[in-house]
Amino acid sequence: MNRICTLFACITLLTACSGDSRNKEKDEKEDLVAKELLQGTWIDDMTETPLFKVKGDTIHYFDETIRPAAFKIFKDTLKTYGQQVASYHIKRQGEFIFWIQPAIGEVLHLSKDEASIDSLFTIEENPTDVPPKKVIEKDNIVLYNDNRYRGYVYINPTDIKVIQPTITEEGLEGDNVYYDNIIHICVYEGKNRLFGRDMKKQDFESLIPQDYFQRAILSDMEFIGVNAKGYQYQATLCIPNGASCYLVDISITKDGDIDYELVQ
Repeated sequence: MNRICTLFACITLLTACSGDSRNKEKDEKEDLVAKELLQGTWIDDMTETPLFKVKGDTIHYFDETIRPAAFKIFKDTLKTYGQQVASYHIKRQGEFIFWIQPAIGEVLHLSKDEASIDSLFTIEENPTDVPPKKVIEKDNIVLYNDNRYRGYVYINPTDIKVIQPTITEEGLEGDNVYYDNIIHICVYEGKNRLFGRDMKKQDFESLIPQDYFQRAILSDMEFIGVNAKGYQYQATLCIPNGASCYLVDISITKDGDIDYELVQ
């Protein structure tokens, strides 16, 4: 948990500095020769694994969960542009060598793949720009007052992007892209539909801290049961790959009125 908090603190600090960085660039001249030298696939000398491929003005990361990023080189500094500007001090650069100092971690020693630069990457449609298409369906049957109820949950992926800044183990900064869901819930007694509604992340905005809400998705929903108050569901809102989630109890009256309560 401390490690995650430290990561968020670092990202927040780097974000605060990015505004000043953009202003200074207006007076700087981009090094096009250095940019040309950077074209190709670059491999981490320590792990011997490819980290990214540079093509034109864009860095394509080997980790497909990270969005490609535009970049520029100013003097001895490589800058990448995502949700925030990341700066790397260039320690050494040549046709087949590239050493950079990330803001966090040790100097990264990279070598260009000489054998077949195009063999390690096929730059087509970026997977992070393709939302998932599979709808997840769940149902649960409960008994209440000798009546049989069935509650349904349909988790529908959308094309609504939620972008989460991240830092890789090597110290590279980038943006993870996730897609939010719209979850349809409905309750039946036999063939009689008693309630149905689409639930969105915005329905829970007033219950969750705003900084967390902006990075979270509506990830799951469960039909809990039926009681004297009505139909009971529980929603889960998470930052993908995060350490914790928020749970919200949903109580729906037979008239369709909805009450939300954050689970403490």
